Amino acid sequence: MKQLLKLAVLFLFLLPGCSSSRITSSWKSDKVQPQNFTKIIVLGLIRENDRHLRESMEQQLVTGLRNLGYDATCSCDEYNPKSFENMTEEQALAKLKNSGVDAVMTIVLLDKTRERYYVPGRVQYTPYRMYYNRFWGYSRTMYGRIYTEGYYTEDTKYFWETNLYALQDNELIYSAQSQSFDPASSAKMGEEHAVMLTKDMLKKKVLRDLKAEPVKKAM
Repeated sequence: MKQLLKLAVLFLFLLPGCSSSRITSSWKSDKVQPQNFTKIIVLGLIRENDRHLRESMEQQLVTGLRNLGYDATCSCDEYNPKSFENMTEEQALAKLKNSGVDAVMTIVLLDKTRERYYVPGRVQYTPYRMYYNRFWGYSRTMYGRIYTEGYYTEDTKYFWETNLYALQDNELIYSAQSQSFDPASSAKMGEEHAVMLTKDMLKKKVLRDLKAEPVKKAM
């Protein structure tokens, strides 16, 4: 039964157009209204040996924010991973504000796990009326079941936390926890996260779709 459940989960993620990522929970500060930030910087807190993953997640989130009309930039484009290492909180905030940044979005890789399991050769059952009353149909069906070998496969699960901080009051205004199951690539995973997180922030009225708002004409 456990193997069948794993196969069912794997099948769902392999369906065309099916996302390998999902938000497991999200939170918004009660007093927050839809924000129109001047500049948002996206900061990935991911180990240096996963630098390509950090850059991909940052860049895709920046693209998602820009698609809503916000001025957003990657920390990987403006700062190196150790830019804030020896700074106090006041110094780090001053550095950001001097660059025109009034919001920071952090994306943290909380955990990454790998699981190896066995996939049996054939698990489906064909009703006997489909083949039993014909020798060839019966023999070919049973041959396929008996001689199709199983195999081992390994899945990777990523656990993420994404926070949005407003620097004016130095407060957390949004937080989301999410998972990714064996993504096709880091770029695909970043794209999926950007889409689902921006949708969730719009739904919770944390951000606004600035591009969809009518342009005010000058008087």
